[in-house]
This record gives sequence, C-alpha cells and structure tokens, in this order.
Amino acid sequence: MRRSTLLVPLADGGLWTVSSGGVRWVCAFTDEAALARFAVHHGPGDRSVEYAALLGARIVDEVVPAMEGPAGLAVDIATEDGSMFFPPVSGIVPDGAAVDVGAVAEGGRA
Repeated sequence: MRRSTLLVPLADGGLWTVSSGGVRWVCAFTDEAALARFAVHHGPGDRSVEYAALLGARIVDEVVPAMEGPAGLAVDIATEDGSMFFPPVSGIVPDGAAVDVGAVAEGGRA
C-alpha cells in the first residue's frame, strides 16, 4: 500500500472522507475501475469525479496525521470482497496519530 499510487476522490475542496466507528476514513482506490464503482453510488450524478493521485505512504504519513481526530485509510470500499482498511494504529500511521500508542504507554493493552 505504501508504494502504491492511490486515487482519492476530491470533494468540497479536499479529499473525500467518511466517518464510521469514530474514525474518519480517507477513501482511496487502486485504479479508475474501482473509483468508477464507487462513483456510481456516491458520485456527483452524471459528472465525472475529480481525484488526486497520491502515494499510499503520503496518505498515511502526512494526510491522516493532519486530520482532526482518529483517521485511517479505506481502499477500494466499493469492491466486493476487495476492501482494505488501514486503521489509525501504530505501524500504519505515525505514532502521534495512532490511537493505540497512549494505551500502550500507560501500561494498557492495544
């Protein structure tokens, strides 16, 4: 994922995100076909969907930590049996944006 170029739809001057389970997810797609499947259900009708092409590493290392609250990366969410989720935990996002780092530091279990 880190070395892959992902397509992220643009909405309202920023990247398309959705909130679920207390996490804000950046929605990204591995190719235009996967993005098109998503756009059929969530896109702007008959208009094309604008998107940014970003490396997965840039999303989890720069974009996610800059967001308010817990955030992660959701890839190919409109692909049946092909969705991948990269939650805001240590080893995926920088420790400063990981929700499990505080629990480990306090002697809790992640």
